[in-house]
Amino acid sequence: MTETILIVDDEEGIRSALAGILEDEGYRTVAACDGVEALALCKRELPGLVLLDIWMPRMDGLETLKCLKEQHPSLNVIMMSGHGTIETAVKSTKLGAYDFIEKPLSLEKVVVTVENALAMTRLKEENASLRGLVLQSHEMIGGSAAMVRLREQIRLVAPTNASVLITGENGTGKELVARSVHFFSGRRDKPFIEINCAAIPEELIESELFGHERGAFTGAVAQKKGKFDLADGGTIFLDEIGDMSLKTQAKVLRILQEQKFERVGGTRTLEVDVRVVAATNKLLEEEIRNGSFREDLFYRLNVVPFKVPALRERRDDVPLLTGYFLDAYCRREGRELKLIVPEAMEAMKRYDWPGNVRELKNIVERLVIMTPGGTITMNHLPDYLSAEASDREPGGGRLDGGRLDGVLELSSLREAREEFEKEFIIQKLEENDWNVSRTAEAIELERSNLHRKIKSYGIDMKK
Repeated sequence: MTETILIVDDEEGIRSALAGILEDEGYRTVAACDGVEALALCKRELPGLVLLDIWMPRMDGLETLKCLKEQHPSLNVIMMSGHGTIETAVKSTKLGAYDFIEKPLSLEKVVVTVENALAMTRLKEENASLRGLVLQSHEMIGGSAAMVRLREQIRLVAPTNASVLITGENGTGKELVARSVHFFSGRRDKPFIEINCAAIPEELIESELFGHERGAFTGAVAQKKGKFDLADGGTIFLDEIGDMSLKTQAKVLRILQEQKFERVGGTRTLEVDVRVVAATNKLLEEEIRNGSFREDLFYRLNVVPFKVPALRERRDDVPLLTGYFLDAYCRREGRELKLIVPEAMEAMKRYDWPGNVRELKNIVERLVIMTPGGTITMNHLPDYLSAEASDREPGGGRLDGGRLDGVLELSSLREAREEFEKEFIIQKLEENDWNVSRTAEAIELERSNLHRKIKSYGIDMKK
């Protein structure tokens, strides 16, 4: 698309010369002889850029600039003057001018300045577009009571500097919550730095968090800034903080208390302004009892606790999330929007989603790619998502006759499934001498998830 440039000058010769050179460069030009005419032209058709003379009759350039920026804040304006002073240049810059060039005009300089100004305009438009995408990417989909409450809590807490601890199962969207806290805070224009504490070897995590000085250890050939350095003024997200060593926890505690730290191998104390948001799928209270997590750090982090619900706890959000992911992946693959028949959607709502939203997202992506037509039916769903498969429990075990009879007496499928799961867990705990870790491994369930199920079903743990 050809950019339109508005030339505003009371000298016809200058308007003509500028129009000629800019049109030779491939731009479209329109002209005005003073500020009043320029403002009228901008109301009819907003140009991509304005070249504006300062000394003009009726309305001078500075007054015109002020009006233009009030009416069109994102419009770039290049000021021109044959009687320019530093004072005038400074004043025009304060009013929002992109640049100031003096007469007699160097046509070569005009072309370069115009190209730079238009490039800046494009960057502003791209930035606005990206901000829109970022806002969309931080949108937490769901109309369930739990999600409405979580969004309200985020909006309330985000503008503060309070530390936040996010808990929830894997795949529930803890990182999304952390990014939302940052995005809706006063730090949104500063860095959001994330680090997965479980993915970094113990011997390297301190260097990753705090940086290191040259020669601090073998391979440290240069000084390196750590994540806290990089997050200065913004937010650092410590994911899986329950996997952090006690030694590193002590240093993180100091930053929370004093906003100070030293790089590995360094002696200089550095000060930072960082908001800490942490997340874990572990029960930190239990980790404290086991001696693997500092109680004082827990209370420092747990100023504002957020619990992200599992997808099975908000089944009514499954259609909303499915529609959102369908639209996103169909757009990405350049395909018509696919529809899911009600029977298939009901099967998806009945499924427990052990992998939570992440699992749903992956399933929808697979359906978009693997379904040839425009309609997704039961036949397109994975077997374990079908109604019959959802009745099967992990491990393939069978309850004894008496327990099964009790399950069959229940009135609803959901009650039966829950009772079956409860009895199944009790049976497996018995087989593993009531050892939670061994039981979790045997039934292929995360230890923290098994703890939650034991608590929710009110299972009495035997000594």
